[in-house]
Amino acid sequence: MKSIFENQWIWVTGASSGIGLALTELWYQRGAKLVISARSIDKLTAIQQSLNPVGDRIKVLPLDLADPTAMAAAAQQALELTNNQIACLVNNGGVSQRALAMNTSLDVLTQMVKVNFLSQVELTRAVLPSMVQAKRGYIALTSSVAGKIGTKQRSGYAATKHALHGYFDSLREEHYQDGVLVCMVCPGYIKTDISLNALKADGSKNNQMDSGQETGMPVELLAQKMIAAIEGGKDEVYIGGKEVFGIYLKRYIPSLLKKVMRSVKYS
Repeated sequence: MKSIFENQWIWVTGASSGIGLALTELWYQRGAKLVISARSIDKLTAIQQSLNPVGDRIKVLPLDLADPTAMAAAAQQALELTNNQIACLVNNGGVSQRALAMNTSLDVLTQMVKVNFLSQVELTRAVLPSMVQAKRGYIALTSSVAGKIGTKQRSGYAATKHALHGYFDSLREEHYQDGVLVCMVCPGYIKTDISLNALKADGSKNNQMDSGQETGMPVELLAQKMIAAIEGGKDEVYIGGKEVFGIYLKRYIPSLLKKVMRSVKYS
């Protein structure tokens, strides 16, 4: 199956593992060209060498989302690598949380805001003018079910994901007439290392695999569904297991959702 982005450039952040890596591999198989970003240049280079040693269809661009002020320069590099032709930007990089709200330091909250929200906004703002000029562009964001429902020990994470929805719902309406589409993807439990890398109250790594992630949807299946949603021009999609039904419970039977959530133990 070919992608609608065959021979076109897609920029994926958080591409060194998990969802970003799965998206990279699948889109590459379907004929797209990719700029891949994450903090580790070694991991990115290994991915490039594995998939596209020549480097004509995969470009490596190291990126640290913890510094929103560096995003404009990074976006300029990405545009130069692609001859100003980024057809799709996938804001996928992010960090989760495993800590009670009252114990979570301001530094940790600030880090999550920078990584999960401000840097996504700044990358988009820097790439957007080229899409508006081309009268075509796709912007996708890896949000979460937590972007629709707040849960225990995820206060900062949920807040940043909720913020993405507010900002990018507005941006979608501002630029629909310019041919720019915005897709919010809300995964539930996906089998990745997100819980291992989540931040504890003091900013250290959680280093524990949650049962939800351990038994979650295979990341390769998530990538298939996510690509279908982005290429299909969807505004918002929920992908996962039974946990995604919580979004509908919140909308239609919030009292039942409250009972369910208060009975669940979160690791």
